[in-house]
Amino acid sequence: MAYRDEWCGTLDESSIGRRVRVAGWVQRRRDHGGLIFVDLRDRTGLVQLVFEAEDNPAVHSTAEDLRSEYVLWASGAVVARSPERVNPNLATGAVEIVVEELEILAAAETPPFLPEDDQEVDETLRLRYRYLDLRRPRMFHNLLLRHQVVQAVRQYLGDCGFVDVETPILCKSTPEGARDFLVPSRLQAGEFYALPQSPQLYKQLLMIAGFERYYQIARAFRDEDLRADRQPEHTQIDIEMSFVDEADIQDMVEGMFSAVFLDALGVELQPPFPRLSYREAMARYGSDKPDLRFGMEIVDVSDVASGIGFRLFADKISMGGVVRGIRAEGGGRFSRKDVDDLAAQAAVFGAQGLLPIWVEQEAVRSPLQKFATPEQMQALIGCFQAQVGDLILLVAGSIEVVEPSLGALRLALATRLGVERTGWSFAWVVDFPMFEYDEREKRLKAQHHPFTKPRLDSLEDLKERPLELGTYAYDLVLNGVELGSGSLRISDPQLQEAVFSALGLEEEEIGLKFGFLVEAMDYGVPPHGGIGLGLDRMVMLMAGESSIRDVIAFPKTQSGSCPLTGAPSEVPVDQLRELRIRTL
Repeated sequence: MAYRDEWCGTLDESSIGRRVRVAGWVQRRRDHGGLIFVDLRDRTGLVQLVFEAEDNPAVHSTAEDLRSEYVLWASGAVVARSPERVNPNLATGAVEIVVEELEILAAAETPPFLPEDDQEVDETLRLRYRYLDLRRPRMFHNLLLRHQVVQAVRQYLGDCGFVDVETPILCKSTPEGARDFLVPSRLQAGEFYALPQSPQLYKQLLMIAGFERYYQIARAFRDEDLRADRQPEHTQIDIEMSFVDEADIQDMVEGMFSAVFLDALGVELQPPFPRLSYREAMARYGSDKPDLRFGMEIVDVSDVASGIGFRLFADKISMGGVVRGIRAEGGGRFSRKDVDDLAAQAAVFGAQGLLPIWVEQEAVRSPLQKFATPEQMQALIGCFQAQVGDLILLVAGSIEVVEPSLGALRLALATRLGVERTGWSFAWVVDFPMFEYDEREKRLKAQHHPFTKPRLDSLEDLKERPLELGTYAYDLVLNGVELGSGSLRISDPQLQEAVFSALGLEEEEIGLKFGFLVEAMDYGVPPHGGIGLGLDRMVMLMAGESSIRDVIAFPKTQSGSCPLTGAPSEVPVDQLRELRIRTL
């Protein structure tokens, strides 16, 4: 017996007069005595079932037992609803099924919450009963959108000649920026596998092997602190190409996103996407993932500030610092308390307070007036092209403090001022620094990873000016969210060795951690590069969600736990003993 021959959400006026069989879950039941109405739900939508006591008392009697989330199948004739019962808000709102046969396939307990979008439910409860949460139309839509995105990605990359290759989940622990998840080996006592933070080394080996165009919808694992757009396990669209430069990779990615957005959202993107250097992005927006849907750019006023007799300005500028600020259009209505609240957000990044300038009808109002002449105040206002009713906020300090402080302030101001942020604003941020100095460990660290190709004239540059070197690295940003990071890779064994040396890695450590890659590089490496794109973040933005947990079927909480299954959990002592592990 077939439980269905039609989907609930596909029935319309063209179905009138047909006898159909449908199956699904009871969304809601309304009993009007001789008539019972049931909204039946499957993955395509709802359809109304009608049970008439007069014409079919046995089926009507069975329908009296139905409750929310019961599972059933029913058959009957599709009829037009009477005009007063037409529901224009429902795709199937013009028709209903007069049920002639009914079977309850499964009863259901009263659910802890109804799987409806208008229900406000605590997230922990949603995750505890995730199978119920996923019945909500919004969640179902998100996962179907994710499926559609993946299908479009596969279609596009397949048409472009890419080969889908799976890489190992159990791999060697190598330093890639976050802590590894470790898996103990039973067969090699005391030794561990690591779960991959990315397929980085394997995809480079695939380029050495001659596959030339690789991709994978890859699972990746990072033991790091969680937030709205981060999970301990995530999915990335992993891509690598041989015999390419930056532009080749970026053009291909832009084509892929254009195809995906058109297929999944019906949105036509307009490549090429803007390119900003890392330094330009930080200077103008205070972020290496700027939201370009609005302006409010950072302005450097160090030249004007240096002439003002204000000790803070003088001290910071003399130590190589800067004075920069943001104009908040219409921010003149903000009180001193509002400014203090904003200062607290900037202080997270090291800013030692904000200096406000209110531009008012008659004059300006600012603590800075005690130190600056009227001409200097007007010069500051002129730098921002500020108008009456605006607020200027200044920060003084090192570039490393001022830029991210103003970047956070820019986003906070946009929220407080209700600045419109709609549409899709892609951008490439390019030419990242090769190294950064770790003050705690007192050594250089690769800002991207040690296989990123640096921009240099000779190997001597790695010794003489390592912190000045840029890279052939690039991030793709959408609406202020980093979607992916990539680079051209080092294909010269000598250069790779020199980079390892600049990072302070000894030959023995190199062999232990990367020996297999170093060895492979002796057998002919093509120029190559690639990118890893966060599928979860991508779908989150496309679905209009604010957390990747809402586009992942079974996510973890912010503490890394799973309320549904109880993971992580203790394991029996015997199992630990077999692995030769003892807990503290």
